[in-house]
Amino acid sequence: MRRAVCPGSFDPVTNGHLDIIARASRLYDVVHIAVMINKSKQGLFEVDERIALIEEVTADLDNVVVESFHGLLVDFCKQRDIPAIVKGLRAVSDFDYELQMAQMNIGLSGVETLFVPTNPAYSFLSSSLVKEVAQWGGDISHLVPGPVLEALNSRLRQR
Repeated sequence: MRRAVCPGSFDPVTNGHLDIIARASRLYDVVHIAVMINKSKQGLFEVDERIALIEEVTADLDNVVVESFHGLLVDFCKQRDIPAIVKGLRAVSDFDYELQMAQMNIGLSGVETLFVPTNPAYSFLSSSLVKEVAQWGGDISHLVPGPVLEALNSRLRQR
C-alpha cells in the first residue's frame, strides 16, 4: 500500500488544507492526517475538536485516517510505516522553511517529503489569518468548509 501523511495543526482546517488532502488522497492508498500536538501553543480548538472537524469534512475521502501525534513527525511515520510526507507550498517563503525540514526528515529517517503547489485560490490562506478575519467579523465562508465555519463562529461567540 502506498501511504503518506499530511501533518499540521489544522486550527482550524481550511479549504487550502482540504485541497492538499484531497489531492494526496488521489495519489496514495492511505493518507494519514497527523494533527500535531504542540503543548507550548494554545489553539482555538482542542485537538479532539480538530480531529472531529477534519473527519467530518473528509468523510467523502474513504482513504483518509485522522489522528493526533506529539513528537517528531518522522517517529509518527516510522510507527505507521509511512514513507512520504505531503506538504502544500503557498509561497517561496514556505519552501525555504519546508526544504530544511524535508532535509532533516530524510536525514533522520529516510522519509521523503513531497511538495504540492497550493491551488492559487488558496495561496494566501492560513488558519491564523482565517481566525483573525473571523474575530473581526469578516466573511470567511469561502475559506473554510461549512462545519468549520459553524464551529469557528460558535467558539468566537463564547469568547
